[in-house]
Amino acid sequence: MFNPDPSEKSVNTKLPKDVIMMIEKNNLVMAIKTLSADENISMDEAKSRIDAYETQLKVKQQQKLNTIASKQGIPNGAISFDREQEEDEPGPLVKNRVKTTKKNQGFKGLQDGVDNQLNDLGYKKSLLPYWLKRLLVIAILMIGVFWILWRVFG
Repeated sequence: MFNPDPSEKSVNTKLPKDVIMMIEKNNLVMAIKTLSADENISMDEAKSRIDAYETQLKVKQQQKLNTIASKQGIPNGAISFDREQEEDEPGPLVKNRVKTTKKNQGFKGLQDGVDNQLNDLGYKKSLLPYWLKRLLVIAILMIGVFWILWRVFG
């Protein structure tokens, strides 16, 4: 139960949204200063938390790249964030495959492709499309105004 390293405890805590946005925009110095000022911690501790967040982010991005690469038939070693490692270890050459498609697929093929891409990204379709929600809100408002006018003038 005793934790000798206090920085491990702070690494597991969640970062504020503004600091995350700074990290994603690659403004690390400002993110470290903001985090240390907001939470009254040292710059080194803030840097270690931000570094831990960056490594988690890179791991997630690498996992997404690996899943996309495996679906497209590209070996996992061909795609990597570590360019130095890739240059040091020459691996087998990867042939670029070009997918051939039918010319007359039309709108249905486009729609299937977009649906597949959204499914790969983990996007969940809503039960009602956005335009239908908008029409329902307008219809409910019109019914409400009509009912109010009916009660007042009817």
